[in-house]
Amino acid sequence: MSQSGPPVTDASVARALPHRPVARPVSWAEQTRIIFTKDLAIELRTGEVVTTSAFFGFVIVIMSSLSFYDSPLTRAQVAAGAIWLPTAFASVLSLSRTWQRERQDGAFEGLLVSPLSYSAIFMGKALGMFCFLLAVEAVVIPAAAVLFNIDLGQFGPSLLLIALCATPGIAAAGALFGVMTVRTRARDLVLAVVLFPLLSPTLLAVVAATRDLLDGQPLSILVGYFKVMGIFDLAFFAGGLTLFGPLADGG
Repeated sequence: MSQSGPPVTDASVARALPHRPVARPVSWAEQTRIIFTKDLAIELRTGEVVTTSAFFGFVIVIMSSLSFYDSPLTRAQVAAGAIWLPTAFASVLSLSRTWQRERQDGAFEGLLVSPLSYSAIFMGKALGMFCFLLAVEAVVIPAAAVLFNIDLGQFGPSLLLIALCATPGIAAAGALFGVMTVRTRARDLVLAVVLFPLLSPTLLAVVAATRDLLDGQPLSILVGYFKVMGIFDLAFFAGGLTLFGPLADGG
């Protein structure tokens, strides 16, 4: 005696099958977020880039105050260099260590063959470097303020504005040209040789703006310096979005 059950239909078969996620295109902003959060998660777990670079910058600030600070008359000139030169040197150290991670276990090749666009990889790397450099500056600027007797209540907001205008260009240039050193042995030397000449207009503008600010000049006098920093920020980001792919493939 045979038993008959409910009829088998396409709908019942579909309900019985395990649910399969539907593939969807990943937007450019989402690709950028993936790279950015990856670097940020690694740094939060290890802390090696920010810790090393911030300590390096802190030591240079102390050495600068002991070597060059003579009197309150020279405070503005010495303090401006003591803030931004350690930041520049620490940026090379941070960039080198960030890209060195991609060398391990073929991670860089895996990143290039992933379905992520080159421009999104660049932007994610640049945003990560921007956050790392801001963390370094958060150590260097207060240290310089203590050692050079700078009133952060008076100059702090303006120094923050200068940092927010100068740091994006440094981060974008480092993310762009740091990819050239991934496969080279002397990556620290190569990165410094390539990066510092390109950053010289931004570094000169940010040092001069900080010097004039600490000398008591109003922000309206510093507009020219902000224009220089903005122009180079746009130039490095535009160059990175277009040139990162060829440099990555040829690096």
